[in-house]
Amino acid sequence: MHPPPRRRRAVRRLWTAALAALALPLTMLSSGSTSAQAAALQCSVDYKTNDWGSGFTADLTLTNRGTDAIDGWTLTYAYSGNQKLGNGWNGTWSQSGQNITVKNAAHNARVAAGAAVSTGAQFSYSGTNTAPTSFSVNGTPCTGAHQPPIAVLTSPAAGAVYTQGEAVPLAATAAAADNATISKVEFYDDTKLLGTDTSAPYALSVSNLTVGSHSLVAKAYDSMGASADSTPVGITVAAGPTVVASPLQLGVQSGKSGTYEVKLSKQPASNVTVTSARASGNSGLSVTGGASLTFTPQNWNTAQKVTVTAAGSGSGSAVFESTAPGHAKASVTVTQLAAAKVYDARFLELYGKITNPANGYFSPEGIPYHSVETLIVEAPDHGHETTSEAYSYLLWLQAMYGKVTGDWSKFNGAWELMEKYMIPTKADQPTNSFYNASKPATYAPELDTPNEYPAKLDTGVSVGRDPIAAELKSAYGTDDVYGMHWLQDVDNVYGYGNAPGKCEAGPSDTGPSYINTFQRGAQESVWETVPQPTCDAFKFGGKNGYLDLFTGDASYAKQWKFTNAPDADARAVQAAYWADLWAKEQGKGGQVSGTVAKAAKMGDYLRYSMYDKYFKKVGNCVGPSTCPAGTGKDASFYLMSWYYAWGGATDTNAGWAWRIGSSHAHGGYQNPLAAYALANYAPLKPKSATGAADWAKSMDRQLEFYRWLQSDEGAIAGGATNSWAGRYATPPAGKSTFYGMYYDEKPVYHDPPSNQWFGFQAWSMERVAELYQQTGNAQAKTVLDKWVDWALSKTTFNPDGTFRIPSTLQWSGQPDTWNASSPGSNSGLHVTVADYTNDVGVAAAYAKTLAYYADRSGDTEAAAAAKKLLDGMWANHQDDLGIAVPENRADYNRFDDSVYIPSGWTGTMPNGDAINSSSTFDSIRSFYEDDPAWSKIESYLAGGAVPSFTYHRFWAQADIALAMGSYAELLE
Repeated sequence: MHPPPRRRRAVRRLWTAALAALALPLTMLSSGSTSAQAAALQCSVDYKTNDWGSGFTADLTLTNRGTDAIDGWTLTYAYSGNQKLGNGWNGTWSQSGQNITVKNAAHNARVAAGAAVSTGAQFSYSGTNTAPTSFSVNGTPCTGAHQPPIAVLTSPAAGAVYTQGEAVPLAATAAAADNATISKVEFYDDTKLLGTDTSAPYALSVSNLTVGSHSLVAKAYDSMGASADSTPVGITVAAGPTVVASPLQLGVQSGKSGTYEVKLSKQPASNVTVTSARASGNSGLSVTGGASLTFTPQNWNTAQKVTVTAAGSGSGSAVFESTAPGHAKASVTVTQLAAAKVYDARFLELYGKITNPANGYFSPEGIPYHSVETLIVEAPDHGHETTSEAYSYLLWLQAMYGKVTGDWSKFNGAWELMEKYMIPTKADQPTNSFYNASKPATYAPELDTPNEYPAKLDTGVSVGRDPIAAELKSAYGTDDVYGMHWLQDVDNVYGYGNAPGKCEAGPSDTGPSYINTFQRGAQESVWETVPQPTCDAFKFGGKNGYLDLFTGDASYAKQWKFTNAPDADARAVQAAYWADLWAKEQGKGGQVSGTVAKAAKMGDYLRYSMYDKYFKKVGNCVGPSTCPAGTGKDASFYLMSWYYAWGGATDTNAGWAWRIGSSHAHGGYQNPLAAYALANYAPLKPKSATGAADWAKSMDRQLEFYRWLQSDEGAIAGGATNSWAGRYATPPAGKSTFYGMYYDEKPVYHDPPSNQWFGFQAWSMERVAELYQQTGNAQAKTVLDKWVDWALSKTTFNPDGTFRIPSTLQWSGQPDTWNASSPGSNSGLHVTVADYTNDVGVAAAYAKTLAYYADRSGDTEAAAAAKKLLDGMWANHQDDLGIAVPENRADYNRFDDSVYIPSGWTGTMPNGDAINSSSTFDSIRSFYEDDPAWSKIESYLAGGAVPSFTYHRFWAQADIALAMGSYAELLE
């Protein structure tokens, strides 16, 4: 039983959100505000700069500390030097002498109580750049937000290896701001408290760490109640003495040398000789220095260098082993690179950080976490969950590793890992044989807000026929679906114990557990979800498990259900396409052919994402009873929708199962490169009778979709739906259409709007650019020409190499109704950039888009911008774990958001947290209050500063590495 929560505050009741099995994009940040009542304006302003000596950018975060919303704001402050305003964003900036005035923009005029808005500008100066000390909003002076302390874990060193039972020395420095003092420093192993020190020097010695990888954190508290945790430091505890090598991945250019370092994990009683030599692989690589190194009882932990030299020509990798008597050996993979391949060397360096077990990106099973850090709420509501997106990025990362090194075992292994843990087994979907393709599912409407749920099942509404089930069974000899579920609780933090092949094993189970969250429609943000197991055996939750929170029925049966995120499965196919091309270039196509065939199978099932949710006829589909049921392919819009889902009874004698598509198609989810590969590339053509033809039609339809959604400026708008409001409602008069589907500015979800994130632009356009680079497709080029010009016009490069790219987009108008023979100009559809970011993951996807486009088109501006993005993040944002930037998370004021539970409904989470009409996001996730970063949230909820986090998301680190490798292939 989890201890009772340590803190509860009075919270507002939010009535928000709608239905289906919703899989949200892993990167979309949720945002919101806390409503309140009260009086005088109270505010604080956080001021940060990025200074390069002759100029700087200033980022200001205005937080409303009062209890009334601020409707319209003017921020004023003054400099003491000769700072001169260049340009500003997220507000109207002006300067008079040394005085600065910033007036709100239209989109950020309202600042709810407890919420924050950001604005920024670029300045030039000479001499001293002293920060302003006072700010006012609407004439009222703002109190400066108390700055949290700074904590740095100084020992152990990142990547250090210790022997089991040996004392691990933890030490930290801590400094307080604003005349506060440090009251204590806590030391954590991930989220487990190891001990506390209340006086400097802050230190702790621990000898009971288990064998394996550990992520250590120091957390400092100050006398004003603020706290902050350090950057995690990864170490390894070995079963016995071992040779320690770093890095574990090394790139050496032809004709040049590189070095790795070795030392011992434990002090020896006498001298130890470490011998290093190539054990296998590329004979063009050899040890030319440090082949034999002596370590004494005095210098055992002082690293010494091993030099590896590459021949003047050749390629491929080799494994070098460093061995010593009585010690476990260390292995380093060294790859010979072409002389000019600087960016391939960067790929290997970052790949080494990502795959180093001590850095915390992977679970003991080898599953990639959503992030190294545990306290993060996005679409996954915990950092040590994972998504199908993360698995697909792992596949792509390992494909690029195969391209650079010639080693394809890791790509194949990544698919096997995904197949084992993220594709439901036969035991997970035991009743598919009862599925009736003539009656795929029972209709239930999607509703506007969560308080309208459960949605009543309605057997009176006709549903269409599933036209692909029979041919899939014929092709693959099974009734089971071969697709990834979208969300997994890797460490079983919630405690459902829904491991592959298990149904609600419980909190004592270890390893990955299938879960789901979003179930109550378009207005349900992550902050308002109720986590639930994918196999609901009524062991947790209420008397009917969690089922009666979502759908209304006369009775409830124990059941299983899974949701697929189509963009992730398509990315897996995309990775397999590149893996096959690259392996064949090396003469190793046979090594990946089995995996590529599995990708073709996944693509075959992915066609479920092309279908209306209830297989209704596509086009002008209004009224659940009047919109006709589809009779076959007339229920397909040949676009990739937001999800498909399938489920059934757990009782193998119960005799029922169901499948649904989704009626909503988003521009950001399309993948014409995967469609092209599944339609035209022989190794990836599906086995089914109509699979390849469906994907051929889909590729053309997706490209038309982009053209239809392209704004007058060039950005790609939201999408379209075949079911207005998710219940085949009548759309507003004059709504434009695409093959009879209605334009939807923000398809699927509204909190936050699904079309506002620039990352969807970069992700999606990269796929278009890959298609263009591979085929020269004219439709793809038309879309890219306009999009690239728009994106580059909104990108800023600073003299120090830092950059600003679009972040939040705002939309107005709508596209012209689609006419395939004469597309409209979309002069009435517009986009504006609301704010800007230096998000490195999105910048990596953007850089890849530019690189693939530049390679085919010869656009030198795009090529130069791709290089600047990659060089800028490499030079400015590296740390021990990868490449990352701080993020202000104003949306974390929503930890106390109410979660709608119907009056009278009661239940419990696996850890004992109560579920009832008083539940909040935090109250049913009380494990968060034991997280080392929790005090940041607690302080913020009590009126403190907006918390800042530096996150290492797996997908972002993988995408940065991939961008380096792609640039090396295309433009270096």
